Amino acid sequence: MRRIFTNKIFILVVVVVLLLALAAVSYSELSGVNIISNIISVPAAPLQRAYAFVTGKVGDFFGYFEDVKKLKDENEQLSQRISELEQQLLDIDRLTKENEELRAALNFKDQYEEYNFLGASIIAKDPGNWFDVFTVNRGINDGIENNSPVITAYGLVGRVSKTDLMTSRVVSIIDMDSTVSARLSKSRDLIVIRGDVELRAKGLCRADYIPPNTDIMPGDTVETSGMGGLYPKGIIIGKVVKVVKNEGQYDSYAIIQPMVDFKRLEDVIILTKKES
Repeated sequence: MRRIFTNKIFILVVVVVLLLALAAVSYSELSGVNIISNIISVPAAPLQRAYAFVTGKVGDFFGYFEDVKKLKDENEQLSQRISELEQQLLDIDRLTKENEELRAALNFKDQYEEYNFLGASIIAKDPGNWFDVFTVNRGINDGIENNSPVITAYGLVGRVSKTDLMTSRVVSIIDMDSTVSARLSKSRDLIVIRGDVELRAKGLCRADYIPPNTDIMPGDTVETSGMGGLYPKGIIIGKVVKVVKNEGQYDSYAIIQPMVDFKRLEDVIILTKKES
């Protein structure tokens, strides 16, 4: 009995000690729980900092690629916009040029009331870089006849040499088969403009039969004379770029730069006489 009693006292003492220990742990700032927490957290702190550092760098890495993609998309949008603006500028330039040509053509129309003005597009040309001989999409059905004058708003192109029902063949003033009765706008002296095999390769033509002592120099304007009944009077042909003086009476000649660009010709105007 005594031993049982002694054991009960021992158990009671142990329980009291444990309760005191738990109370101390709960209320002491230096409790075992804090100590254990410190034991765990102190070694883990460098790992936490390393994890935060790596996480940040990974975020920056992927953020960099996101920024690059965003910049690439913005650059593509800007490039597309620039292309659209460039196309708009080209369209404006084209429309401005067409407007100028139409205005000039109207001036032609006022000057040559006895003619109909018929627009035509070039659909074929002879081999080579120059539009010395070409085909347009107008023919007999449109009232086109052989020798109908062909112009642009800038000046004389040539004449119709052959017609079909729906197309016509045009010989330009730079072709060897072309001859135009002309005059110098300044002096009113009559001359002849014709094609030349060597000058044709440069888009130029030649003025022959220049009267002796004629006042002719580079920059002078040449126009149709109206002689011969083929071309109306006063259509601008081109400008003198060089004068070659020879001793013979009519051996001097001049090189003429046409007003029409025979390297980039696209559309022309064909003159047909109005019915009386």
